[in-house]
Amino acid sequence: MERRTLLRAAAVGGSAAVFGGTLSRGAAYAAPAQPGTGPYGALGAPDANGIRLPSGFTSRVIARSGQTVPGTSYTWHNAPDGGACYADGTGWIYVSNSEINPSGGASAVKFSSTGTVTGAYRVLSGTRQNCAGGRTPWNTWLSCEEVDRGFVYETDPWGVNAAVQRPAMGRFKHEAAAADPVRRVIYLTEDETNGRFYRFVPTTWGDLSSGTLQVMVAGSATSGSFSWANVPDPGGSPTSTRTQVSGSKSFNGGEGCHYADDTVWFTTKGDNRVWQLNLTTDTYELAYDDSLVSGTAPLTGVDNITGSASGDLFVAEDGGTMEICVITPDDVVAPFLRVDGQSASEITGPAFSPDGTRLYFSSQRGTSGSSTGGITYEVRGPFRT
Repeated sequence: MERRTLLRAAAVGGSAAVFGGTLSRGAAYAAPAQPGTGPYGALGAPDANGIRLPSGFTSRVIARSGQTVPGTSYTWHNAPDGGACYADGTGWIYVSNSEINPSGGASAVKFSSTGTVTGAYRVLSGTRQNCAGGRTPWNTWLSCEEVDRGFVYETDPWGVNAAVQRPAMGRFKHEAAAADPVRRVIYLTEDETNGRFYRFVPTTWGDLSSGTLQVMVAGSATSGSFSWANVPDPGGSPTSTRTQVSGSKSFNGGEGCHYADDTVWFTTKGDNRVWQLNLTTDTYELAYDDSLVSGTAPLTGVDNITGSASGDLFVAEDGGTMEICVITPDDVVAPFLRVDGQSASEITGPAFSPDGTRLYFSSQRGTSGSSTGGITYEVRGPFRT
């Protein structure tokens, strides 16, 4: 992977930005397929659900907060947030957090091979402000509490096994988690203005009951080399985990986190950046920084992040223009979808079905602007493979 050189950044047609350098595949500078659009083309008019999509894509509502999930007897939770999908025979499951305090937790929706909803149920209860999280290679969901000295809870997407608190993964204002099966670690973000970026090294891969919490150590620059240092007291009391290690790098409001192909990306909402760590060279750099965009930035309020089979990153906005934007391996940044009429909400929980043909996400507060107004959607169409 070549180092990104964010020497040039320009808004294209007011809606797409292109950055020189590379993202994950060593590609050269590339322009959008059309002026003002990304690889999927321009957004169309709002559909019946108020979602603007490229040609060939459709949306449907899966669930609404406080209402029964269609086809089930289960009432969907308030303030849906981080989510992930799991293969379930020929069907799949979408798990979604509830970012309320108290009584946060998480729920799941089960789908048949045709996409029909066949069930919905609770997988985690009695926790606080479950924001984002992450999927493990052994098919559990890590649900993270975004509160002071919050916990990570390992949950069963099938709702069979009881959720387990994982204090060894540190007690801090957790946001997201991403598993790295190569180095056998879990990366963790912290939603504080001076938050840190962590990794948890389990004693035994596949068992999160014990291990070592480490924090990223680096300089103050936006690129360079990094290392890891053990956090002496993962419990974070009386000294917070983010202030225990001299030289640990501060990040302004850690949010989403995604791992693929020896690279981990994470977002920081406080300065509207997407960071990229090359895990083979132990170097870091910026994948996106709206302050370097000339004109209107295509992506603001960066939050949850996920990736597709093509190597595209999909970044949800907290506020902004209520978009999910795509960042391609050629460094094209452009809107993929926009939700109209919900400016008091945020987009959360983007996750692809196992076959990559459906994208799930939520508008956390919907049209009402309240945690009771959340809406969970599915978008289906010709995603790049």
